[in-house]
Amino acid sequence: MRVARDSLTVGAAEGVGDAERLRRLRRFAHWLDDGVKLPGIPLRVGLDPIIGLVPGLGDAAGALLAAWIVVEAVRLRASRATLARMVYNIAVDAVGGVVPVVGDVFDVVWKASLRNVALLERHAAEPVRARKADLRFIALLCAAVLLLCGALAAGGAYLLAAAIHLIAGR
Repeated sequence: MRVARDSLTVGAAEGVGDAERLRRLRRFAHWLDDGVKLPGIPLRVGLDPIIGLVPGLGDAAGALLAAWIVVEAVRLRASRATLARMVYNIAVDAVGGVVPVVGDVFDVVWKASLRNVALLERHAAEPVRARKADLRFIALLCAAVLLLCGALAAGGAYLLAAAIHLIAGR
């Protein structure tokens, strides 16, 4: 039997079915992102924002824990585009969490692990539709990077011209 490369399937040698693996990932993501209810307010936090309170190391540890979901996604044979979206979510979480105080609040709100498990579940339920959405996301991300590069180049050229003008004294 030939298995599609982008489908979520697990070989018999793995010993764990897709549904069980996704259930475990969902539970893991729950504890990372919203496993603890804060008393008196309708807000839940997970271990990731709590660990993220440790400057520097906390955000790195949170990203490392979240990366386990990506490793499992590879084992589930998620598409490359889905994997790219998952890595993007972790990168945004890690970079956003680095900013003092604001980053800690960001960690509570972003919930990268739950987002990533939702991507996997969507891919499992509707792989063709999920792939199209993933490819659109990758295209938009590439366009944004190109626009950013263009803006940086234009800004750099402007600053260089202004510096030359200032030095030349005209």
